[in-house]
Amino acid sequence: MRISPEMITIDCADPQTLAAWWAEALGVEEVQDYEAFVVLAATPLVLGFQRVPEPRPGKNRVHIDFSSPDRAADVERLAKLGATVVGEQSMQGMSWTVLKDPEGNEFCLADEGAH
Repeated sequence: MRISPEMITIDCADPQTLAAWWAEALGVEEVQDYEAFVVLAATPLVLGFQRVPEPRPGKNRVHIDFSSPDRAADVERLAKLGATVVGEQSMQGMSWTVLKDPEGNEFCLADEGAH
């Protein structure tokens, strides 16, 4: 028997606001709002946003990698929505942009087909 990934859950202070930001960033609609937990269906990925009382203690130990057919345009669009650009990275012919969402959760955006 093997396990299957179903959803990635992001701890945050304000699930409604952060889910709304991600919904706009990903072009999806909010699916379920349970007050302390909001779920977005960002096919094929499902994202959950869970209210937690403590602030994020430091750098993410896990982050989400996204891809884009026009990374530069999407980095600019995400920054206008409120993302913070951390910097550019590259390794063995791959390159990507590291960003933070409005609550400081890091994520990466690579060129489509780069992974």
